[in-house]
Amino acid sequence: MPAPSRPGGSQDEVYLTLNDIRHRRAPIASLQTNGFVERFTRTVKEEFFAVALKRKLSTTIDEFQKDFEEWLIHYNTERPHLGFGYRNMGACPVQTVECFSQAALEEG
Repeated sequence: MPAPSRPGGSQDEVYLTLNDIRHRRAPIASLQTNGFVERFTRTVKEEFFAVALKRKLSTTIDEFQKDFEEWLIHYNTERPHLGFGYRNMGACPVQTVECFSQAALEEG
C-alpha cells in the first residue's frame, strides 16, 4: 500500500493505509466498471432523499445524517435486492456477506 500522498495525508488516506485498503477510482457514469456505485446512488436518491425530504424537515445535519444511517441499516439488512439473480439473488446484502463468509470458512 503506498503512503499517503502528502505528509500526514487526509483522514481517509490514513484510515485506508492503516487498514491495508487500496482505494481505486472508476470513471463517472461508467456502468461496466462502476455499476454498483451508480445504482446505489440512484437508489439513495429515489428511496431515501425523495422520500425523506417530503416526510420530515431535518433541522440539523446531524439529524439528517442519523435518518440516513437508519435508512442504510434498512437497506443492508431488510430490503431485498433484486438484481436479476446477480450477487444478492433477492437477498439483503448482509445475507449475501454471511453466505460468502460461511463458504470461505468452509473452504478453509
